[in-house]
Amino acid sequence: MVFRYLSKDVLAGFDKYKYSAIDTSPISNYITHPFWNWLVQFFPVWVAPNTITLAGFLLLPLQFLVLSYYDPEFLASNDGNPEYPPIPRWVWLFSSLCIFFAHTLDGIDGKQARRTKTSGPLGEMFDHGLDSWITVFMPVGIFSIFGIGAHSINYTHCLYVLASVQVSFIFSHWEKYNTGILYLPWAYDISQLGMALLFLATYISGNDMWKFTVPYIGWNIGTFMEYTVMYAMSLGFAIPVSLWNVYQAHVAKTSKGRGLYEGCRPIFPVVVLYGLFFIWVNYSPTAIMDRQPRLMLLACGTTFANIACRLIVAQMSSSRCHGFNALLLPLAMIVATVVLFPTMAVWENAMCIGYTILALAAHLHYGICVVDQLADHLHIYIFSTKRPPTHD
Repeated sequence: MVFRYLSKDVLAGFDKYKYSAIDTSPISNYITHPFWNWLVQFFPVWVAPNTITLAGFLLLPLQFLVLSYYDPEFLASNDGNPEYPPIPRWVWLFSSLCIFFAHTLDGIDGKQARRTKTSGPLGEMFDHGLDSWITVFMPVGIFSIFGIGAHSINYTHCLYVLASVQVSFIFSHWEKYNTGILYLPWAYDISQLGMALLFLATYISGNDMWKFTVPYIGWNIGTFMEYTVMYAMSLGFAIPVSLWNVYQAHVAKTSKGRGLYEGCRPIFPVVVLYGLFFIWVNYSPTAIMDRQPRLMLLACGTTFANIACRLIVAQMSSSRCHGFNALLLPLAMIVATVVLFPTMAVWENAMCIGYTILALAAHLHYGICVVDQLADHLHIYIFSTKRPPTHD
């Protein structure tokens, strides 16, 4: 039985929804979109856009699983570590292809929808909802290239990098929540193509090519990319642009008319989420981030994706966004337990595993039920271009 997450008012809001986006990226307009317009012609018209979306998304969890098998703790790229043999060279090529084709299919799905005359709010919600989850799989793969240690960053900074990527994502949708327009960030195409080329270069020359110190700065390449690419570009550019666009819409009186508190509600759960994870990572009695780096990143990223999906539903249906997420309650209980009661540290690893499973199960349940409920409301199939039969 499908749980009905969407109220009647929210569903009615989807009936009035119209897609509005602005894309000024030169790479997007002059490279990727022309390529996608050419490539989509080879897709059969019976292939549903959501099938393309899902296929592209699944490539990234697959890449995550492959890298998790060969490099569970991001140590396989370190020199002199007999516990972890080097990552096979083909894994880098596989990762590059996964990212390239995931990005390509993500760009084609909307064009296939217009080509098959099946465009609608379900496809956009499905696409952007999966994009919110991709924000954990894509940056995590890069940590395996540089390794953790002398030639890269430490485990705690892995969480900071993830936060910078996901905060940039949430701000773009917070921007749309307040303005009604999705301003597609320039960094999207740059980051996708850049990561594909990064993995390809590693396949060609091996990951030893990244073990050097940046001249005049003295940073290793991992730290250099952390501060210049992740923090400076994501936080130093993306967030100010979003704030400026919201301000401009407010001045021009084209915004949604929400006050300061209501307009900022979508940000509250993200602040709490990362506040709790930062406390957990920095005050863990067993250094849980060092012991379970992939699980911690996956748990945090999946909880973020659930928060982001609920924001996407709210902004598309013009309804009030949630100011709290239920997954934060068990997380807060775990953090309070391990930090305030060190004797419970023996259970910290089990609590990490349990919360990860809970977050994955809750997010999958939410996503499946919401997509199914909206498809039923719109009277369409999720993975078919055909229409269900009408009943008089």
